[in-house]
Amino acid sequence: MARPQIAVVGTGSMGSLHARVLHNSPRADLAVVVEPREEIGRAVADRFGAAWAPDLSELSRVDAVVVAAATHAHHDLALQVIDARLPMLVEKPVADSLEKSQEIVDAAAAADLPLMCGLLERYNSAVVTAMQLTREPVHVRTTRHSPYAPRIKTGVSWDLLVHDVDIALRILGDEPSKVDATLGYFHPSSVPGAEDMAEVMLSFPGGRLTSASASRIGQQKIRTLTITEVDRVIEVDLLRQGVTLYRHIDGDAATEDGLGYRQQTVIEIPALVNMGEPLGAQLNRFVDLIEGTADAAEERASIMPAHRVIGEVVASAPALV
Repeated sequence: MARPQIAVVGTGSMGSLHARVLHNSPRADLAVVVEPREEIGRAVADRFGAAWAPDLSELSRVDAVVVAAATHAHHDLALQVIDARLPMLVEKPVADSLEKSQEIVDAAAAADLPLMCGLLERYNSAVVTAMQLTREPVHVRTTRHSPYAPRIKTGVSWDLLVHDVDIALRILGDEPSKVDATLGYFHPSSVPGAEDMAEVMLSFPGGRLTSASASRIGQQKIRTLTITEVDRVIEVDLLRQGVTLYRHIDGDAATEDGLGYRQQTVIEIPALVNMGEPLGAQLNRFVDLIEGTADAAEERASIMPAHRVIGEVVASAPALV
């Protein structure tokens, strides 16, 4: 199969990153940058050697599409791509509501088209390594805090928390039986109804738990994941891509002065699975789907579990206004 020719829709932060990764890819080509603002769209297209288009009217020129426009535009754009019968990678969340997201996934399934969601942490080397090391997890704790970004209009649950819920569900291998959440609304520049903080507890069959904290009014960027098993803990720094294992050992240990101490902790730092740049690894998965070497039905089915949890968080959480 010839190298897939791919269009990127949107030239914001994520759209520009997708354009760069596609431009540098050994497996696919950036063919078209779609952006209604001509000056901005042409600038990105020229930088990466692609054509510019103001809309989706010329999709016949490409083999697949990456939708990286603002979240509120995903629904209409995604349905146009599906109508054109093209494989699609859509940035997370799939749409700005559970119902619209489900409609897109259902439409792609009905058309038997590859559909992928940009849940990028799936391709983080540290996350992949931690998941391979995990045996019998009983508790997953996540923290995802960021400084405020006025350009993001979506609440923190759809914008940030969806990543960690997706990771937790994959680690625990199940969907939660109960969702408890509290949302906070604080920043004066936030869109009404768009939460700035979310504190969430997910209960799973067998008593397993996930506690997740997401904030977009933090003063530093934090991305951490802790996986607790009965006999050890796996800590992950998603930003620095580091994994550390801690294991407690009982028993006395003598020291030269004879005083001794009663507790020891074994610390292990494993070598990471090298996924490379997460966006590049994600693109490789998308090309696999386009070429038919990856299971498109399985990929589609993996999208909605985290979206369902976020939909429940947003719908049911008591608001602290």
